[in-house]
Amino acid sequence: MKHIPLVKPEFDAKKLCRDFQKIAKSGTLTKGPFLAKFEKQLADYLPAKHVFATSSCTTALHLALVASGIKSGDEVLVSDFSFPASGNVVSQIGAVPVFIDIDLKTLCLNIDDLKTKITKKSKAIMVVHAFGYPANMSGIMQIAKKNNLLVIEDAACALGSAHKNKKLGNWGDIGCFSFHPRKNITTGEGGAVVTNDSKIAQKINIFRNHGGIQKNNKWEFVEIGYNYRLSELQAALGVQQMPKLDKIIQKRQKVVQKYLKLLKGLPGVSLSSAPSDGSFNFQSFVIILDKKYNRDEVINKLRSYGIESVLGTYAMHALPSYKKYGYNPGDLPNSFLAYRQSLTLPLYSQMTGEEIKYVADSLKSILDKSKYKNQNDKSISNA
Repeated sequence: MKHIPLVKPEFDAKKLCRDFQKIAKSGTLTKGPFLAKFEKQLADYLPAKHVFATSSCTTALHLALVASGIKSGDEVLVSDFSFPASGNVVSQIGAVPVFIDIDLKTLCLNIDDLKTKITKKSKAIMVVHAFGYPANMSGIMQIAKKNNLLVIEDAACALGSAHKNKKLGNWGDIGCFSFHPRKNITTGEGGAVVTNDSKIAQKINIFRNHGGIQKNNKWEFVEIGYNYRLSELQAALGVQQMPKLDKIIQKRQKVVQKYLKLLKGLPGVSLSSAPSDGSFNFQSFVIILDKKYNRDEVINKLRSYGIESVLGTYAMHALPSYKKYGYNPGDLPNSFLAYRQSLTLPLYSQMTGEEIKYVADSLKSILDKSKYKNQNDKSISNA
């Protein structure tokens, strides 16, 4: 049986071993030259004035909120269709996540719904670039400016994507990235927070390092902070991949074009596509199934064929952990639909034409079998 994983990171294992040996001999396992180089690579690529590598994108988002002065009781407007980390960090500082529905064509924040949710308590907008697809940042920034709102980009999946020729993560006041193994480049676990605001950068640097400032060879702790740093070993992995990022994205885009050709016109399936006003790194290839299909059964059947597949991501308002805010499943209908009917197909830069065809043919075969259908659900229009 074939085994086609969801993702397959692209890096040189032999070179990585040599870099690890250099780090081991140096004895510097944290805050060393590899970390400094990785941060500079990111700063040059975006470009951004200030870059801080972190232990994850979740800790990057947390730092962004804390450094921005978001406090208990403040409202943060958050794109609902996202991994729960986006909402969790808001709740963890005592602020209130106000979830915003999505546009089914982009799976990103719906600007019309955003406008209706702004109140006197609103302090920030957290924009999630779903699977690396660029949200309408020019429109969102106009709304933010009009309402004096901070903008934090949850660009966890979006390194290399752009809106109107400007890289994502660099539109708002702060951008946050992930280097989890499912991302286009990885440090195992890891993330980064970036900003062009020097005052915010100073606070991020303090909070990332236990709340301390180093003076005269000793630390002065001026805030109650955290240890959110990335290690040298992880940074070495990032340093190796950063120069290859654009080529990796190009390879992934070619894989997606083959998928689109093979799946074009497949009834009951809405396909991802590139935006007309930006570029999409295709961190994931996510499709939306018509409601007549039982998405979970389709995923299970794909796995029985040796094809790894998972749901797209979550409608946070529908999760039990957010019931305390008064939400009920389905309150944000587009996000809830995407949560129930989205699935992710395998996508990696090394994927062969044979593997792509096997996945596409398997999906077609599965959808053709009525036992994987929700017979009681009415069909929905494709996005």
